[in-house]
Amino acid sequence: MAQKTFNFAILGSGNVAKFHAEAINSLEEAKLIGVADSDFSRAQTFAEKYGIKPYASYDEMLSDPQVDAVCICTPSGYHAEQAIKALQGGKHTVLEKPMALNTEDADKIVEAAEKSDALITVISQNRFLPDVQKAKEIVESGKLGKLVFCDLFMKYWRDPEYYSASDWRGTFKHDGGGALINQGIHGVDMMLYIVGDAKPSFAKIKTSYHNIEAEDTALAILDFENGASGVIEASTCAYPGFNRRIEIVGTEGCMIISEGHIEKLVIGNETVIEGAVEKRGSSADHTVMDTSNHARQIQNLINAINGKEPIFIDAKEARRPLKLIEEIYSYRNK
Repeated sequence: MAQKTFNFAILGSGNVAKFHAEAINSLEEAKLIGVADSDFSRAQTFAEKYGIKPYASYDEMLSDPQVDAVCICTPSGYHAEQAIKALQGGKHTVLEKPMALNTEDADKIVEAAEKSDALITVISQNRFLPDVQKAKEIVESGKLGKLVFCDLFMKYWRDPEYYSASDWRGTFKHDGGGALINQGIHGVDMMLYIVGDAKPSFAKIKTSYHNIEAEDTALAILDFENGASGVIEASTCAYPGFNRRIEIVGTEGCMIISEGHIEKLVIGNETVIEGAVEKRGSSADHTVMDTSNHARQIQNLINAINGKEPIFIDAKEARRPLKLIEEIYSYRNK
């Protein structure tokens, strides 16, 4: 039997869309066939670059029977409505993070997914990194002993032009917040995936430098369900930008994860891994990204459609980091 090729179309033609396009084009079972954007001229430019069809509207894209799946790469405030519409239209959906601006809207996506024959995956591509998988196995094996601390540091740099170049970044209406929900949600997701769920016992949210209404600096103290304590530090005004780090400390060992790579691992009296991880990722430049993990996540969706494996990050799983961020944001006016 011939292998089926799944036709993808992208909603939105900004910076993130190109990563989805490149990821799709790298897969044998996927083909990019179209793009839609609220600005049709932008869609045309993107379509010319990739040799695909520009749709005049999202509705036109969803009504095309040739489209099997859509990638939603629009500003965060539109994600929930557009994902629900895709699922109701029977289109498999790849949804950029965050899945919604609040858990109420996230729950609506979960409900739409349960009622639809289509599948949805929410981009959390760092979970596919081999060292992230290894880190989760190490924690779950108990090799670090009883966990005492789990700390997440996301000290990024975004120059003022990053926000001024867009009318939606750093706004509550379209971005849902700032450094934590936009830049920080991938780190929060990775931390919860490796260590388990947590709740904040204190948080401080403020705008330290940028001319935006949302936060560019956030600090939270966490209590994990497994008994560990921890902190989150997130910022977009930490020049020149530093690697995202997760530090996990237990009674029998410790592990440091830098940009998704294990930098240090000590178990008992043995130093298993030790070596600096070079500066990488988007800590200082949001246009820098490796698309290979996006490709792995889209391949997981295709495999799930074919019944080969379950969806790795479905709507319920993607709700976890959003829930914690929402709880941290509840301290905004305290």
